[in-house]
Amino acid sequence: MTDWRAVLIGFLVGVVSGLVAFALPVIGHVGAGLVAGFVAGIVAGGGLASGAWHGLLAGALGGLVLALLFGLLGAVVGLGLGGPVGGLLGGAGAFVAAVLIALVFAIDSAIAGAVGGLIAG
Repeated sequence: MTDWRAVLIGFLVGVVSGLVAFALPVIGHVGAGLVAGFVAGIVAGGGLASGAWHGLLAGALGGLVLALLFGLLGAVVGLGLGGPVGGLLGGAGAFVAAVLIALVFAIDSAIAGAVGGLIAG
């Protein structure tokens, strides 16, 4: 059963550490996903599989929220530069790219969540 409290806490920790991660663009954001998954795994406990599941959900949730924000930003910029078609293409392109990145971040969150769940028992 999913502990949504653990997922939400992991997500919030990931958002805060993601904001701090702008100091180290790529390494910092991967680290933010690791921290989010680890925290979700520790809070959820329950062993390796439970930690991995909760870490995956926390990382995926953070990535999807980020994808929505980038999609909206791409739509606004595209709308300003290319009219309605530019807004559609800019928003859709940014959203698809951000979703792919979110999937990669969800994988490292799941690995860190598994470690956190193993530690928490």
